[in-house]
Amino acid sequence: MVSPPPTTGPVEHVWSLMYAFVEANSRRGDLAEALGFRLGAGRGKILFRLRHEPLTLSQLAEFLGADAPYTTLVVDKLEAHGLVERRPHPDDRRRKLVALTAAGRQAIETADAILLRPPQAFSSLPPEDLDELTRLLTRLVGADRAARRDDRRLGPEQ
Repeated sequence: MVSPPPTTGPVEHVWSLMYAFVEANSRRGDLAEALGFRLGAGRGKILFRLRHEPLTLSQLAEFLGADAPYTTLVVDKLEAHGLVERRPHPDDRRRKLVALTAAGRQAIETADAILLRPPQAFSSLPPEDLDELTRLLTRLVGADRAARRDDRRLGPEQ
């Protein structure tokens, strides 16, 4: 297990423990083996975002916080694997929508099955510990969402 340097505080200690646990239970190798390729950060974000609806390249670039050329490269790689396709936009034929293919939807189902499988260590915790962990993580996720909303509201100047 990773031990934080002695000069860190409780927040850094908790984060280092969480990070060590997540890294020790990484599913990247399992995912790459199941899909036949590594699902890099950009490819994964786009693939999972498209599960909700087809988007234009500019919408995907905004979502990634990336420029259009990088986003195009990422979409090209997903398209080469048969996971997405470009379609004419129904309202503006000059624009294209990027949409999941059947293989893309299957890749997401496979990824979900792998990534959402809990590590064995959770089975060793008694129900009351799992309840407490759920309560704490729910609060943490809520605080993180609130902080991200505040950051977006403040904009880049602040």
